[in-house]
Amino acid sequence: MTGVCPNQQIEAMIAGGEIRAEPPVLPEQIQPASLDLRLGAVAYRVRASFLAGAGHSVADRLAEFEMHRIDLSQGAVLEKGCVYLVPLMESLALPAEINAVANAKSSTGRLDLLTRTITDGGTEFDRIPAGYTGPLYAEICPRSFSVLVRPGMRLNQIRFRRGQAVLDDTALRALHAEMPLVDGPAVIQDGLGFSVDLRLPGSDLVGYRAKPHTGVIDLERIGAYDPAEYWEEVRSRDGRIILDPGAFYILVSREAVHIPPLYAAEMAPYLAMVGEFRVHYAGFFDPGFGHAQAGGAGSRGVLEVRCHEAPFVLEHGQIVGRLVYEKMAEQPTQLYGAGIASNYQGQGLKLSKHFKTPQ
Repeated sequence: MTGVCPNQQIEAMIAGGEIRAEPPVLPEQIQPASLDLRLGAVAYRVRASFLAGAGHSVADRLAEFEMHRIDLSQGAVLEKGCVYLVPLMESLALPAEINAVANAKSSTGRLDLLTRTITDGGTEFDRIPAGYTGPLYAEICPRSFSVLVRPGMRLNQIRFRRGQAVLDDTALRALHAEMPLVDGPAVIQDGLGFSVDLRLPGSDLVGYRAKPHTGVIDLERIGAYDPAEYWEEVRSRDGRIILDPGAFYILVSREAVHIPPLYAAEMAPYLAMVGEFRVHYAGFFDPGFGHAQAGGAGSRGVLEVRCHEAPFVLEHGQIVGRLVYEKMAEQPTQLYGAGIASNYQGQGLKLSKHFKTPQ
């Protein structure tokens, strides 16, 4: 049973008390290869991001860094540029053979809403060691937009695994030969490379850049906001753009991506030396993403890009990230996009679900 736990195993972990929650987990939190995590009723504004560190609890460290606490029960605004810590409704009592990894959900990443999971005794963000027993917390730092949140909102998700099931390059090449993972040549080196598309068919619109001064986004409102009030269109006629330091962009992969039903994937940075930018905010790809039988043929990866110290020229076809594939412990009984509320199956260049579809 080595591999990523599918939805039916997650359900068994909930029934067995290995995943605990107050109030109980809702069926819609359970995804094909992950569990959505819910915000609790209070947020702590903290001076800085932190990890608990070995031998320390988050509650102990919070006493050092807390500035004030915010009641979320009636809704509250988390302000751009500030750091918050929110206890989650879920906690864990993992068996010795199961570890976990967390990540922001797609809509969270597309809002430049840096959300990471921390634990008692934790020395890394988003990594939960095998056998961990204790609470979970979300560290939230809105980078581009202030957001209105309430208890129960789901900004991040957690994936459980037994053992090590990452496909090495040889296994990845064999899988691509059996069932294509991209719709073109596969660049395989420490994972499956993917590149940026700056020549979209029939348009010079290649992406969006977050505006610096905008209104608040209520995360409960779906399809409610005019993109023009929050985003500048990024256009290119020559297949290149210049990334500005500190700016946040939504772009799209040139490749259509395929995650077969017996596999899951996680987006990872390519190499630090390819440029002064980061492409990695919401990294989980579920089984069935881009799978034709689940309605996903032609699905592309949306890239959440932040440029760092220096302006950087990004060119069409440049490799900007990689997908690391893992085997599932068994095939999920539900697939991404197949009868569940999957917002981004079959997607191309697409903002988060909170925005109206551009005309």
